[in-house]
Amino acid sequence: MWAQPTRVIAMLAVVETVALVLVALSWSALRPTVGSAVLALVLAASGIVHTEVATGVERARRRVGEKSYTDLSTIWTFAAALLLPAALATATITVIYTYLWFRVWKPARFPLFRHTFTTSTVLLAAVAAREVVERTGGAEAWAGGVAGLAALACATLVYAAVNSLLIALAVATSNPDAKPADLFGHPDDVAVEVATLCLGAMLALTLTVSWWFVLFAFVPILVLQRAVMFRELADAATTDGKTGLLTATAWNARAGEAMVRARRERTSLAMLVLDLDHFKKVNDTHGHLAGDRVLAAVADAVRAEVRGDDLVGRFGGEEFVVLLPGLPAGRAAAELHAVAERIRQRVTTLVVPVETPDGPLSIRNLSISVGGTMVPAAPSTTVEQAMALADHALYRAKDSGRNAVRIADHSQPLLGDAPETRSAPEAVEPPRPRAEPEPS
Repeated sequence: MWAQPTRVIAMLAVVETVALVLVALSWSALRPTVGSAVLALVLAASGIVHTEVATGVERARRRVGEKSYTDLSTIWTFAAALLLPAALATATITVIYTYLWFRVWKPARFPLFRHTFTTSTVLLAAVAAREVVERTGGAEAWAGGVAGLAALACATLVYAAVNSLLIALAVATSNPDAKPADLFGHPDDVAVEVATLCLGAMLALTLTVSWWFVLFAFVPILVLQRAVMFRELADAATTDGKTGLLTATAWNARAGEAMVRARRERTSLAMLVLDLDHFKKVNDTHGHLAGDRVLAAVADAVRAEVRGDDLVGRFGGEEFVVLLPGLPAGRAAAELHAVAERIRQRVTTLVVPVETPDGPLSIRNLSISVGGTMVPAAPSTTVEQAMALADHALYRAKDSGRNAVRIADHSQPLLGDAPETRSAPEAVEPPRPRAEPEPS
């Protein structure tokens, strides 16, 4: 923790201190009953059982994803916030998160200070939600039709807002350049969190009738856990593990759909094929792990120079491919060349830090060759034929000395021998000699 920037340490200290103060105040005002104490034990035990039951599902997820655990404990912590006095709710949360630390996060070498902060955000969210419940009449008011539903919805919104905003604050403090998607997570992750909140609210409602209904909660929880695993499997099947780009199979499928859509809407479609120059030397000199870091850096560079709806994929080795739909009419070819040239220039400026047996170093002086084409609008044109045009332009770029851009003449026939290509009308920077990676 002490290696973090001062602003991060200060933020952690403030949030955790506020959480401790509110928990202490809630305990000073506690007037427990036997029923509430027993319910706290039931929810804490259920959270622990859920952790153990989910272990098998999570073990399967770890084979395909980097995340070691999908935390669905919100179901139990939110139910505790809705049903229990603030002190007992915070005690239940502390028990569940302490168990998660020793059973899940510590073996995964997750930093303790991050887990402590996460626990603090959940405690604050629970205290805030409990305050809403008490001010709206408690659980007894939930049977009051629309008013009860509004009270429950308000408590849910407050719990989600406090937790999400505190996490977003932590991300923004540690990374001032973070984008909104980084602050609040992937939409699929947000959807899972909303689902767990809904299940927690439903669990709280059923527990007001009978505590035995807690047994029925495990079925939808495990279904949700498996649904998350299915999403991970789907992502793994379509995403290249080294670069985060689309795999060749997934890119081909989506490119085919984009071509059909472009013909139907009569919009332009363009394609780039990119090949990292002399990549074998990086692997031979610094090892495959360094090569993987270089591939990831190049992939980020490509993504940074294209639009969000452009399709970027990795076609094995050091080759990448980009499909660009809807370029501006009348200047699509010029825009395609401009995009390719921006990518080429960005790659030449990359400095990739890597760890090697000889110590840290920076790999630089990288270059990339780019071939592109406007995809012919003929109904018979296939993805493979369009790629053949771009690929032939790529070979022209390599034959010219690499570190160059060439755009194919898409007016040439698609069948038979490979079509002739020509350079784009704009001037292309001549290839430069490539230096070996230098130590930083």
